Amino acid sequence: MDVTQKPLDTEELAKLRKKVAEAPLPPELAEKASTLIDRTFLSLKYGGQITGFDLVANYIDWITSLPWNARSDDVLDINHAKDILDKHHHGLTEIKDRILEYLSVMKLNIEQSKTHPDQPNHNFMRAPILFFVGLVGTGKTTIAQAIAEAMGRAFVRIPFGGMGSALDLRGESRIHPDAEVGLVMKALRRAKTKNPVILLDELDRVTDHARADIMGVLIELLDPEQNIAFTDHYIEFPFDLSEVLFIATANNTGNISTAVMDRLEPIQMPSYNDEEKIIIGKSYVFPKVRESAGLSSQQLQINDDVWSLIVRPLGFDSGIRTLERTINGICRKVARMIVEGKIQTLQITQENVKQYLPTW
Repeated sequence: MDVTQKPLDTEELAKLRKKVAEAPLPPELAEKASTLIDRTFLSLKYGGQITGFDLVANYIDWITSLPWNARSDDVLDINHAKDILDKHHHGLTEIKDRILEYLSVMKLNIEQSKTHPDQPNHNFMRAPILFFVGLVGTGKTTIAQAIAEAMGRAFVRIPFGGMGSALDLRGESRIHPDAEVGLVMKALRRAKTKNPVILLDELDRVTDHARADIMGVLIELLDPEQNIAFTDHYIEFPFDLSEVLFIATANNTGNISTAVMDRLEPIQMPSYNDEEKIIIGKSYVFPKVRESAGLSSQQLQINDDVWSLIVRPLGFDSGIRTLERTINGICRKVARMIVEGKIQTLQITQENVKQYLPTW
């Protein structure tokens, strides 16, 4: 037993010690991790289970991969932000104006903090969280992505649809055999910075039995007095979330607690009429989908008088999800026909459009 474990003691544990020493961990956490490694060494030395090492190795891997000090530089050029929003979204003038106002306030507060570093400025952190409310397909998620792109920040999404436990957000204690890190820490690990844009998506779609507990964790996430020391049960060490820009979405506000709503600024996403959908389809969706299907503008073109049929294959739809699926279906069919050698290029007209419209 001792012979087989000796290489593990000297090599694998040494690797863990090196990983902790080289990672930019808070001093208290580095000391805690070193103590944990020492205990594991003693446990294995005197016949402890190898599973104990695996648990410690997984914990060390997690704490050393979190962005304790890494942050991206904000791009707070309002003209650049306006260009990005216009590039991704047609219309929505009032919503874009509200976002630009929000970013302007953020810019001024950050500049003030740099001018007076000895005087902490908490004004921006206390600003309400942008909360986009609207029907499916009205652009809630994509406008959050556009905000992240405009600011030069990483974008990560936490889906709340069907979430059945507050532990999904906060993680589970390592005393449990199948303990996992919570979705907040997982999002930060994916972002690789401590100041990403985190989208809290579909807040209204958590399960009924877990709603109260999940709303309690949300209050902690969104409250600047509390989120400076958010503690995941698995990590067991406070993480400062004050630099995260949280954005939330929902289809409606009926299932969201009053305490959470107090921290949110609802912005209603409008439905699109047919004329707006035609512009969005032609200028935004079609070029992107055509490119992702590997098609050039020479290989596939759609006549202007066809768009009214593409926009409404199944009647009225408030968002653009159906429109996106329809254009995707057209591009896939054309891509296959080109690969099979049946055509080289295609112009979709009123005469042939029904051949290419997908059937649902």
